Amino acid sequence: MQNILFVCLGNICRSPAAEGVFLSKIKEKGLENEFRVDSAGTSAYHIGEPADHRMGRAASRRGITLPSRARQFKREDFDQFDHILVMDHDNFEDVSRLTDDPEKLKKVRMLREYDDDTGRTLSVPDPYFGGADGFEEVLDILDHSVENLIESLRHQS
Repeated sequence: MQNILFVCLGNICRSPAAEGVFLSKIKEKGLENEFRVDSAGTSAYHIGEPADHRMGRAASRRGITLPSRARQFKREDFDQFDHILVMDHDNFEDVSRLTDDPEKLKKVRMLREYDDDTGRTLSVPDPYFGGADGFEEVLDILDHSVENLIESLRHQS
């Protein structure tokens, strides 16, 4: 079983959406027993809260459930997860600062490295302060990135 952790700033928009998209896709493929999936935030702003209601609505329209409650990334996550996928460069720096172990640092990747349309940036934009179209854009990005991530992970195992 591979352990996957998605990380953003507050763990209420991008990372729970990535977790939900991943869970939906592995269920479709019958791969639920091959992965353990979670999400976390680099900040403590929203600990215990469900996903932002706007992201929840956008995901629900696509048949995606966002089951997680916000939690903060902790050093122990390096030991509990095989792959730590962050949403932007700030998240990458925040997570990477928590260890100087090169083996643990190898686990940290930008999720959008798996996107086949990264012409602009490797960051998944944060939709929190924008309109509804931002949540849809994030879900489109996550759909492509997560699909490619799953295929990559299946070839590694």
